[in-house]
Amino acid sequence: METLTKNRKDLLHQIARDYVEEGLNKGNLENLPYHPNMELRAPLLPGGSTVPVKGRKKILEFLGKVLEIVENAELVDSYVNEDLTAATVEFYCKIKDPKTKLRIIDRFRVNEAGQVTDQENFYDPRDISHPGWQK
Repeated sequence: METLTKNRKDLLHQIARDYVEEGLNKGNLENLPYHPNMELRAPLLPGGSTVPVKGRKKILEFLGKVLEIVENAELVDSYVNEDLTAATVEFYCKIKDPKTKLRIIDRFRVNEAGQVTDQENFYDPRDISHPGWQK
């Protein structure tokens, strides 16, 4: 049982880290283990975080547009919950235009088959939506 737990924990960390390192930095979105019917919530979606995008295809289209403005992402750490059903990843995301660096945490719920069933992005979008808001 201990080996299964370790393997599951390693899988969850890998999914979270791959999102940053493979997905955002290398543009390998197709390799992310997204379930066909997964949901994504993010502050900059139409309707904000309360209205999810549903379906792998639509999510990959949205993330493809995100890649156009991402300069690079810097992994900070990943975390796994106690019941091994979710992982989070903390990272900094440098945006090309407007030139800024977002502090982001993404949460991934992962089913028993190792597929992401939902993802939520947590960050303050004002540096993108209202550049210079702090001045």
